[in-house]
Amino acid sequence: MKFIVKQKFLNFDKVFDAHFGIAHTRWATNGVPNEVNSHPQRSDERNEFVVVHNGIITNYKELRKCLESKGYKFESETDTEVIPKLTKCMYDNRESEAVRFSTLVESVVQQLEGAFAIVFKSLHFPCEAVAARRESPLLIGVCSKYKLSTDQIPIVYQTYKNTNNGRTSKTHQTETENFKCLHPIGEEKAIEFYFASDASAIIEHTNKVIFLEDDDVAAVANGCLSIHRIERSVSDLTSRAIHTLQMDLHQIMKGNFSTFMQKEIFEQPESVVNTLRGRVNFETSTVKLGGLKDHLKDIKRCRRLLLIGCGTSYHSAVATRQVLEELTEMPVMVELASDFLDRSTPVFRDDVCFFISQSGETADTLMALQYCKGHGALTIGITNMVGSSISRETDCGIHLNAGPEIGVASTKAYTSQFISLIMFGLMMSQDRISMKQRRKEIIAGLQTLPNLIKEVLALDKNIQLLAHELFQHKSLLVMGRGYHYATCLEGALKIKEITYMHSEGILAGELKHGPLALIDERMPIIMIVMRDPCYIKCQNAVQQIVARQGRPIILCAKNDEEIRKSAYQTIEIPQSVDCLQGILSIIALQLLSFHLAVLRGYDVDFPRNLAKSVTVE
Repeated sequence: MKFIVKQKFLNFDKVFDAHFGIAHTRWATNGVPNEVNSHPQRSDERNEFVVVHNGIITNYKELRKCLESKGYKFESETDTEVIPKLTKCMYDNRESEAVRFSTLVESVVQQLEGAFAIVFKSLHFPCEAVAARRESPLLIGVCSKYKLSTDQIPIVYQTYKNTNNGRTSKTHQTETENFKCLHPIGEEKAIEFYFASDASAIIEHTNKVIFLEDDDVAAVANGCLSIHRIERSVSDLTSRAIHTLQMDLHQIMKGNFSTFMQKEIFEQPESVVNTLRGRVNFETSTVKLGGLKDHLKDIKRCRRLLLIGCGTSYHSAVATRQVLEELTEMPVMVELASDFLDRSTPVFRDDVCFFISQSGETADTLMALQYCKGHGALTIGITNMVGSSISRETDCGIHLNAGPEIGVASTKAYTSQFISLIMFGLMMSQDRISMKQRRKEIIAGLQTLPNLIKEVLALDKNIQLLAHELFQHKSLLVMGRGYHYATCLEGALKIKEITYMHSEGILAGELKHGPLALIDERMPIIMIVMRDPCYIKCQNAVQQIVARQGRPIILCAKNDEEIRKSAYQTIEIPQSVDCLQGILSIIALQLLSFHLAVLRGYDVDFPRNLAKSVTVE
């Protein structure tokens, strides 16, 4: 993109008088990232219809073949290009000259399969723009200095049916002739609308947003916003509310840090406090999760807990499975959302299913949510975004309160997910006398956690020196067991994501079942050996590695003289309660992955081929 901009000799000082702008920052889901495959995609050389699209059209091959047979020529390799060409095809074959832009888009959307958030613009409909969504997040920011006509935008319902020739015909007029749209009151008509997938993209301009639901079509015409749906179901709300975001601009700025990821790593003492605030009473050793209180009796009667997520969110579930089993005395299943769906996993009415997602929009997790709801299970969302799809569609939930996370590689959201699940276990065991001492121990650990995190962050310079030794290697192994197996998986993922080094998290108990063949003096190895129930077993794994000329770099507790003797190098971190130690260990690995990426010259915040919110399968 930078190369293209340089080649075009663009004048960035030029001022345009325009009422509308359309753009999209993305990589190409279909086709290589280049100028032709970038957005907006167009219907023809005259740009009669242009669109930007976030998501994936799964039936694009069939649509493309049909459109090509009708003479429409394609320029790109993208799935998105079928949308503007299909829109033009339907416009060219319209039954009435008085067709509305929103009506046209409704007809187009009916032909699309997959996940999408789309914004349409057309030469034929000046001063208008239309947006639609399905299984991909889309919100509208509203900015005006003047009083607005309403804070609840009524939905306009229209029903269309397909005729034999593929055209659409209206069979039902709008529900109300004088429906209200959103607009400023009075003579002054100044108002701005922002279409975005994430609130952090528009918070610089406004904190007033409308969250669109699946199959909503939003139309802006001459400064008025209306929301349309093709059909109405019994459970549908009849309006969309304007929400006020509790987010400040300074939260999405880098401040004194070089990257967002670095800032977010160093924000963890505060984000942990925010996750705990108002929920844990350290004086009485009690936990209260307001988002779950109405469903607590049903949760306590369940037969098992299912924790479902992807990537980092999945690892937070793995990290807390052991302590959840201990505190709740229930079977706990941890599932990758995509594999959970592929297996058509049996789900029962007396299951409680957790859906863990930083953005609340992860496509596979959302589909797993719909699957579990269809089987009658109680659903709980753990997200960092108020108003996200998962937070709206689950029965109840826990908001992380970690603050906006901009960097693609998740850091503070992981530790807040970790703590939220721990709090759930503590709440579930509140009435059990046998758990009283264990609960007090964990709650005391939570109270000291922010200060211990600060001690780990103070090791930044030492970890940077270690990164200088490792950054030229092509591979890196991370080993541990017990509570720290999830730390190994998450640490390896962070290194993969932003350094592009091969990295693998290995369960130390599996060392003799294959991974030991990789060990020699040239293979960098990080081991997590803390003073917990697996300490002796981890020591044995260290000895096996040293015996094969391995040089382990060991994350260990402070002043552990015994483990120092076997280590090539050590990173000594403060000791906490065994089930919370993974939070301190992962922060050390987050810092290591950050410094490795910087030394290798890569973009830490926006690694290649990845997106912050994974809204396609």
